[in-house]
Amino acid sequence: MEERSLRVYADKTFFTRITNTITKMLVPTKIGINGMLISIKRNNVLKAYENYENSSQETEDKKEAISKKYEDVYSLYLEAIDKHIMDSIYKKVKNDVATTFERVALSKYYEVVHIKEKEYIEYKYAKQKYLLNLDYETIKELEKPKLLEKYKAFYLSKTDSLYKGLLKHYSVKLADNLTYQNKEEIFEKIFINLEEYITNILPLKMENDSNGTYKEVVEEYDKFERYTIGKLDQNEGIEKRMVLLALSRKLFTHSLPLIVAEQCYVKLLKDVRSLIVDTRIMKKQEKAYSLLIKLIDDYNVKLLSTKIYWDKPVLRDKYKEFWNKYKKIEELKNTDYISYMKQKEILFIKSDLEEVRANELRYEKIINFYKNKLVELGAMRRLKNSYISENNYTKGVNQGNIAKMVRTTTI
Repeated sequence: MEERSLRVYADKTFFTRITNTITKMLVPTKIGINGMLISIKRNNVLKAYENYENSSQETEDKKEAISKKYEDVYSLYLEAIDKHIMDSIYKKVKNDVATTFERVALSKYYEVVHIKEKEYIEYKYAKQKYLLNLDYETIKELEKPKLLEKYKAFYLSKTDSLYKGLLKHYSVKLADNLTYQNKEEIFEKIFINLEEYITNILPLKMENDSNGTYKEVVEEYDKFERYTIGKLDQNEGIEKRMVLLALSRKLFTHSLPLIVAEQCYVKLLKDVRSLIVDTRIMKKQEKAYSLLIKLIDDYNVKLLSTKIYWDKPVLRDKYKEFWNKYKKIEELKNTDYISYMKQKEILFIKSDLEEVRANELRYEKIINFYKNKLVELGAMRRLKNSYISENNYTKGVNQGNIAKMVRTTTI
């Protein structure tokens, strides 16, 4: 070749294609070494879980040993899944041979890992939850019914405790001196985790509910399912969260204490009030107002009526007075339904009006809205003068001849 002065041209594109093909062939797959390791450690953890569940009759020392072994093999099992993500899924995504499921899985993995920088406890729960869910979805793809059924018992037991741990962690965080923005973030996380649990875990628990443990939540769950189809507007989004809170009072009594659930209800009440005053479309405003009445009903009946400990005795006495009025109105339900609905609406609006009056400047719009509603319901009347007569005193208003409210009944 040198004698003939010939040049040799390397086909770079050709060699690149060969290199890429070899790399793809060497990338571990689900049936590769990592998949085998996960399968072995999964079988170990399922066996350890079964022994743990059947250890109630054992001595305390034996139970402790079984429990420790279960936790040890569980840790090794999670490590195997974690290694599979970095050794297999990451390389497959990098080499552009990953499935959509694997791409989404890796994306979610980094979202969870990112939490570690700010909140380690939350990261610890979230990562376990993520890894377990990833393997559960993988087992479903394998189409092995016996393995899936066996795994499901372990999966539900662990994920149930992880969700409860997360909610308890958020409950503790809310007790800290947080900024308004940080508090809103915690509320958002609570609702997201409640929705995840009720969407993904609760149906699996209800499938094999031979003891009727979840019989009480069926009605509320059916309500929730209505909000899982289609795109929700802001009003429907708040209503869905109201149903989530109602379910939480039966599913997470200890993990999401009453005091935290109460704060969540108060947050939703603020959201609905804002929705009422921010919309200029009458139909949407009335829809939001109807939601407000339902939310006040839920808040008082499903939460405050079960409250035992009150920070201030005066608040407890105030609620007792409200509750007595509510029970008296309830008597009309079977005899005069129209009057029952009207009287209940008046009671709820008067009650909420008292709550927002403490911040009159901030809630001026909703206060005026409430007053107009009470006028429509015949609980207040307008006076066309520059004074407001309120209880046993009169105060002047320097706004000219504007229509104002005067109570015909005590608020």
